[in-house]
Amino acid sequence: MSHLQINVTGAVATVTLNRPDVRNAFNDEVILEVTAAFKDLGARDDVRCIVLAANGTAFCAGADLNWMRSMADYTREQNLADAARLAEMMRTVYECPKPTIARIQGDVYAGGTGLAAACDIAVAVDTAGFCLSEVKLGLLPSTISPYVIRAMGARAAHRYFLTAERFSATEALRIGFVHEVVAADQLDGKVAELAQALVNAGPAAVKACKKLVQDVAGYDITPELIVMTVESIADVRVSPEGREGLQSFLNKRKPNWLLNS
Repeated sequence: MSHLQINVTGAVATVTLNRPDVRNAFNDEVILEVTAAFKDLGARDDVRCIVLAANGTAFCAGADLNWMRSMADYTREQNLADAARLAEMMRTVYECPKPTIARIQGDVYAGGTGLAAACDIAVAVDTAGFCLSEVKLGLLPSTISPYVIRAMGARAAHRYFLTAERFSATEALRIGFVHEVVAADQLDGKVAELAQALVNAGPAAVKACKKLVQDVAGYDITPELIVMTVESIADVRVSPEGREGLQSFLNKRKPNWLLNS
């Protein structure tokens, strides 16, 4: 039985975590299903945007307690394999060639913050709470750290990784972990607005732009980086989509990716 609900409407796919009875906590099965879903949807030409959502009161509470109990007696080798599967899920969401939106309708804890951070855009309800709780259990948020630190910044991570404090949606917005905070009755409207903006843009340009941010963020501005940015814009200008976008703008008409969508 799948722990996900997957729906494609128009060019927008929605992947919904569907374990509300355990606050959408993940285990081995969920990790494999999420990984497979994002790989499949990321490769589909008819999908232009992916929304990661959840049913129930929580977005994701991190690791399932029963799964954690089963890990209690793991050897180091078993722990390495287990952590690698979790890391692969996070990497797959982060590197998905389609733009992604986290629709955060409830609390986000531990590994759940990694899923939210791995998405390109995050929208949360104003009642959502966030917590990186690992140190309370004597653990580390290791596999999610590359994504969470990119999302909230190192300074905020120093505080919330070390204290395991719960913080509000307002604080998540202040530190840049989420992009929008809205009332519950406005959540779907805001997600739909952002999804439509992504669908309206050139699909190849969106894919390249996403990789551009990942390639440039956090790196020193070196001559090599400048060369990379120069080459990337030159390449896209002579691409079919780049030429079409410029011509449609100059001729005051819709580009073909909107006419064909």
